[in-house]
Amino acid sequence: MPEITEDRFPWPSACATGVGSLPGTDPLEALRLVFGELPDLPHLAELPARGPGADLTGRTAALLTDLPVELTPTGWRFAGRPGRDLGRARSMVSADLDALEEVADGYQGPLKIQACGPWTLAATVELIRSQNPALADPGAVADLIASLAEGIAGHVTDVGKRVPGARIVLQLDEPALPAVIAGEVPTASGLNRLPVPEPADLETGLRSIISAARTFTSVHCCALSVPFGIIKGAGADAVGCDLGKLGPAGEDGLAEAVEAGLGILAGVIPATGTAAAPEPPPASDAAHVVTGLWQRLGWPVARDGPGGPGSVAAQVVLTPACGMAGATPGYARAAMARCREAARLLPELIEEERT
Repeated sequence: MPEITEDRFPWPSACATGVGSLPGTDPLEALRLVFGELPDLPHLAELPARGPGADLTGRTAALLTDLPVELTPTGWRFAGRPGRDLGRARSMVSADLDALEEVADGYQGPLKIQACGPWTLAATVELIRSQNPALADPGAVADLIASLAEGIAGHVTDVGKRVPGARIVLQLDEPALPAVIAGEVPTASGLNRLPVPEPADLETGLRSIISAARTFTSVHCCALSVPFGIIKGAGADAVGCDLGKLGPAGEDGLAEAVEAGLGILAGVIPATGTAAAPEPPPASDAAHVVTGLWQRLGWPVARDGPGGPGSVAAQVVLTPACGMAGATPGYARAAMARCREAARLLPELIEEERT
């Protein structure tokens, strides 16, 4: 297993961050909240409540190079030329970056930005003629991946110029990747399912984006089945998942990612409250989710020698289970605070395991 030292990852030990989306419509307000509650690894807040163009597919489609999109009653599709819908999506991305530049003025440290990964984008953007997802056409998928790679590379560069003291962490969101792998993406009629791409092509598509970004990259998937092997094979530096959804197969995949030395963005706080649990769980409970899983699976929470007692606290970043667009503002604030508090408890819990 690679040495897990604090300089292996862009974030400090005992760190927490958000997944991406938050409730509300004001980018300045959201970013002030993020930088206040998650100061060690703040993220560019996403606010889908603003409407079409602020959603995961729309805001990433706004980054595509020479591949315009437009809205339809069923979602986004490729278009012959840029129009009002694309202009609105690009305007919201620009507003987000203006707000980031203001709030992060003088910031020095890791900063996470998010974008839709290539396979989720290919499963959610329609072709012009057939109305099938782009996934149905290998040529369209190749064009999409090339355009996305160039667009994300430019986005990373732009954020770096706006916040020159930041070390950019890119998160590629792939909620639909398990459905792509399982052959569960429907055709436009809904009567059939699209063919499954070759595993090598799945890895190559992800790798193209990761290579073009030229920055530390994590792939996030909060689905029930996380394709850890494909994510690792594509060259990702880290993987994000909801620890509460992992079954035995998922735990085996997570074990391989941990042992390969990937960073782990571990979802430990529910993304929304419920009638039975309107508040996030205590920070100590969230921290014990990580140490308990490591112990149950036989992984050392602490190591002597290289990496030292803080090796898990260095490798693992605590997050909410998924995006929090559906949460109340109060819950979202409390959930971020719990993640921060739980992360800072990890070294203490690790030390207890050593004694």
